Amino acid sequence: MLPTLREGDLLLVRHGARPRPGDLVVARFADGTLTVKRAVEERRTRSGAAGWWLLSDNPGEGVDSRHRGAVPEGEVVGVVGMRVWPTPRMGRRLRGR
Repeated sequence: MLPTLREGDLLLVRHGARPRPGDLVVARFADGTLTVKRAVEERRTRSGAAGWWLLSDNPGEGVDSRHRGAVPEGEVVGVVGMRVWPTPRMGRRLRGR
């Protein structure tokens, strides 16, 4: 998630919070992998269920909805509220690009 997040950042996550477009979220891919991605928009999954289109802030790195499709709504675990370590950041610095 460079440039927004770096490996080792400690995040405060609101478990079960409803995401809005632009939020950073923690989500579970179908293979069980937990990931932090940006919620771009609500979309239907391949099965027609409600879901979210999730993208990386660094499109050249990692796996996101461009590779795996929309993530089911129930697999979006929580919304990142702020980075608490190493330097606290919250709000608009974590929202949007």
